[in-house]
Amino acid sequence: MRSARARGALRGPSARRAARRATTKARTTRAPSRATKADVDGMRDALERARATPLEIMDKALETHGDGLAIAFSGAEDVAVIQYAALTGRPYRVFSLDTGRLNPETYELFDKVEKHFDIKIEYCFPESEAVKALVNEKGMFSFYEDGHKECCGVRKVKPLRAKLATLTAWVTGQRKDQSPGTRNAVPACQIDPVFEGAAGGAGSLVKFNPLTDATSQEVWDFLRVMGTPVNALHERGYVSIGCAPCTRAVLPGQQEREGRWWWEDASDKECGLHSGNLTAEEKAKQDDREATEEDIFEHDSIRNLSRDDIAALKDEKTHGETTLAVLYAPWCPFCQRMVSGFETAAERLGPKGVKFAKFRADRDEKEWSQENLSMKSFPTLLLFPKGRSGYVKLGSERRDPDSLEIFIESITGKL
Repeated sequence: MRSARARGALRGPSARRAARRATTKARTTRAPSRATKADVDGMRDALERARATPLEIMDKALETHGDGLAIAFSGAEDVAVIQYAALTGRPYRVFSLDTGRLNPETYELFDKVEKHFDIKIEYCFPESEAVKALVNEKGMFSFYEDGHKECCGVRKVKPLRAKLATLTAWVTGQRKDQSPGTRNAVPACQIDPVFEGAAGGAGSLVKFNPLTDATSQEVWDFLRVMGTPVNALHERGYVSIGCAPCTRAVLPGQQEREGRWWWEDASDKECGLHSGNLTAEEKAKQDDREATEEDIFEHDSIRNLSRDDIAALKDEKTHGETTLAVLYAPWCPFCQRMVSGFETAAERLGPKGVKFAKFRADRDEKEWSQENLSMKSFPTLLLFPKGRSGYVKLGSERRDPDSLEIFIESITGKL
């Protein structure tokens, strides 16, 4: 039978407050430890075998790392992680990155969370000189022109790196369903592949993701039942919330991170905090698959294009017919997942005059495709509309048959 703590039994509020105050006054003085990959992999496997709940993952993280662990709180629905930490009855720490450009509603939530849970958030700030240099050189909104990575690097990644260098572990609110392009393989716990902890070097920082298998609906049901304070922006259609200039509400049916950096490619929506979601080992395996993976999109309704074919299509002054082309790599899991939907769309829309085509854009064709076809990731979908020149790139991650039909008709008119 599981212990009461493993089941998330509550201590009294006064006991929890006393424990947290004691933790704040006297930080643990033990030397920082370095976890082994075997230990962390073993913990992850055990949690997966037990189908551990978010509460159980959170409890295990706090039990293992104690005061050396802190929860990263962005001011969005990841407040659920704080709620789970409170339910364990253990002392816990929370930190937030104040980039200087957060929404007013996010700052208001910080205050509400501190009062609701009787905690003090540890705020991290960017270096003022680095921010000043960036803004003076490139202006206040350079990220709209040259991408968000540089600004995020100064305002978020660097202060995060400094904070994590004081810890042995950290906790995030990442979920697999947040972004199919970058978060579909987030584990319950892992050796952090990007950042280092207090002991320094590889293996010195462990990363926990208690919500990894939870859906958005499950998280929100939990928050409502618990009466947890949430960001007022959620009521206005904001789902994934970051800095004010880089966050907007999403439309019904959109993936939640489509409201972040919407002017950039859909697969690149990470600020650098979680850039290690695809590990070096996975990247190496991906490279090995390029030469061996069997081809996909093998359907009678889908034409196989050569480089000359798609170059000629791109250069046509006026397209004689509407063509939807997918730029793909057979080994890409996101390409593999859309095969059925793309083939269904070809069967449905082919009789309406839409041609479907594929162009394998990896290996020797990758650089050319990036330079000539606006390709930044696999898969990339390009629509060549009848009666027009050039192409229109699908900017969404929604590639099901209905979404593809909506995309085509939004450009060509009713089929």
